[in-house]
Amino acid sequence: MELIAQGREADVFALDESRVLRRYRHDGRQTDLEPRLMAHLAECGYPVPKVYEVTDTGMVLERLTGPTMLEALAQHPWRLRDLGRMLGGLLDRLHLLSAPAWLPQRFGTTGDDRVLHLDLHPGNVILTGRGPVVIDWSNAGAGDPAADVAMTMVTVGSADVPGLAARLGRGLLLRAIQGGCGADPTPRVQEAVQAKLADPNLITTEAAWLRRRAAV
Repeated sequence: MELIAQGREADVFALDESRVLRRYRHDGRQTDLEPRLMAHLAECGYPVPKVYEVTDTGMVLERLTGPTMLEALAQHPWRLRDLGRMLGGLLDRLHLLSAPAWLPQRFGTTGDDRVLHLDLHPGNVILTGRGPVVIDWSNAGAGDPAADVAMTMVTVGSADVPGLAARLGRGLLLRAIQGGCGADPTPRVQEAVQAKLADPNLITTEAAWLRRRAAV
């Protein structure tokens, strides 16, 4: 199989022109929750890859054609504001959906019942011919939309993105994301920072940014 993409916890292999295998590197990471949620979201009309099969260590998914939003930002930095608002709109659209009863609560039990992605950043959006499609639902849960937006803001803010244009445009991107969605992340930012600091996959620069933010 051809390896076509790598994330921090999973690898993606091409099976043929229309299917990929997303396989976790660590035993026990795969559950039936992620494909079940993706199937539910597809039924609700939210843009996710089609799930063809669930294996012991991963999923066989629709193969998407197009750049990630992160790649598009690097190649076309003048689209930064529009793409940021697109990402905010994807968050807003997701938060219109009530969470199914089987989706676990995240960020504490608050009584909120919206679907949360909790890792929705430009690297997890594929810009396809049918529009943006959101991938990697392994962290998803139910809860307060503000927590989801806060996780996006913290993830984008702390990301070690190469290139001067990307670094200079980070503030503009964050403002565009927040401008594209209705939930105010401010009350949940510190909670998101602490959750992100617990991620074992952080690199040094990300951890340093988060520790500075936690001290504010």
